[in-house]
Amino acid sequence: MKKPILQITHPDNQVSQATQAKVERFNQFTVTTYGRPDLVLSHGKGCYVYDTDGRQFLDFTAGIAVNALGHSDPEVAQVLYEQANKLVHISNLYHNENAGVLAENLVTTTRENDGPSQAWASKVFLSNSGTEANEGALKFARKWGKHVSGPAKHKIVCFSNAFHGRSFGALSATPKPKYQDPFTPLVPGFSTVPYNDIEQAVAAITDETCGVIMEPIQGEGGIHPASQEFISAVRKRCTEKKALLIYDEIQCGLGRTGKLWGYQQFEGVQPDILTMAKPLANGVPIGAIMTNEAVGDMIKLGEHGTTFGGNPLATAVALNVFKRISDPTFMETVQRTGQALKEDLQTLQQQFPDVIKEVRGKGLLIGVEFTKDPAAIVKMARERGLLLVTAGCNTVRVIPPLILSKEDAQEGVARFAGAVEEFSKTL
Repeated sequence: MKKPILQITHPDNQVSQATQAKVERFNQFTVTTYGRPDLVLSHGKGCYVYDTDGRQFLDFTAGIAVNALGHSDPEVAQVLYEQANKLVHISNLYHNENAGVLAENLVTTTRENDGPSQAWASKVFLSNSGTEANEGALKFARKWGKHVSGPAKHKIVCFSNAFHGRSFGALSATPKPKYQDPFTPLVPGFSTVPYNDIEQAVAAITDETCGVIMEPIQGEGGIHPASQEFISAVRKRCTEKKALLIYDEIQCGLGRTGKLWGYQQFEGVQPDILTMAKPLANGVPIGAIMTNEAVGDMIKLGEHGTTFGGNPLATAVALNVFKRISDPTFMETVQRTGQALKEDLQTLQQQFPDVIKEVRGKGLLIGVEFTKDPAAIVKMARERGLLLVTAGCNTVRVIPPLILSKEDAQEGVARFAGAVEEFSKTL
């Protein structure tokens, strides 16, 4: 490990008047839904971003697990330019070659990764975001219940600490009071079970259950992987009760864990529906639902739709991005880089056992849980030129671009270590 970077190089309280004016204008005319530092980012390259005062930051947030190929990727920029000079949008009234090829690639590559005996993927619906993908998946589950049993089969099971989005259906499956309480009453028919509790999960999935939605590795909830026993029991129970198993892989999928999909970290737990979004087009808005054949064939004309989903521009970029991040060599590199980064963070934990409680995760989806609220850690790291984001209870997410080099990983840990050392002096 490199020596900790103790010096504050990017003080929060030293921004230019020009930057401050930009912040004030932003706050005056936008709805305040995020707490932001007085930082205006202007451009980026690779794993680094720059603010309007010219300061460089090492980005360990990747746009919240979006910028898998980093910032200003030359191939992505070229695809955007070329497609923008052909077609940007045509609506879904007409066929779009890019969308068809992308759907084919998602299905066939998933089948190849699962192997012939475990192949399940068959059909794809393209949307604009992860929340939209989850919303569609919940609709598909509701129709499935009526399709196989009747109106009584309409209930949906979700899990504690989950995050599936902020629209009404997805929010109803996100059992966090700070998100739900301002907007009650929510959609009826949802029940919450403790994550990784086999007994309660099996009891909750009944003949009235049409769907179960879960993250194989929880992201927003604090980077909590399912246990093999738990996810296997949920899969088995869904099969017994003819309920659809929906994996929300918006954060843990598409190479983030070093496997194409997070569920592939486990054995024999293929889903009926999988949702994806964040890194699929490296920041260009897109989401997708991938289903098995029975579910895909069940949805009929006019039962679901989107104006912008699967547009030529987003799908052109997604074709390029998916080809690259699904390459086995690329994913092997993510595994190696992630393991080395995790080991360095575990060494840091050993040095500061009173500060860091646990380091967990897979690939480049890592959670560092602290003994106290880590909001100050995020600020202290930022003042050393490292961007981090919190998750769940007392946890900081380490979710850099998947192209992270060994050198940048070590630099990030050194900046993180400086923040941890400063934080330890406040306890």
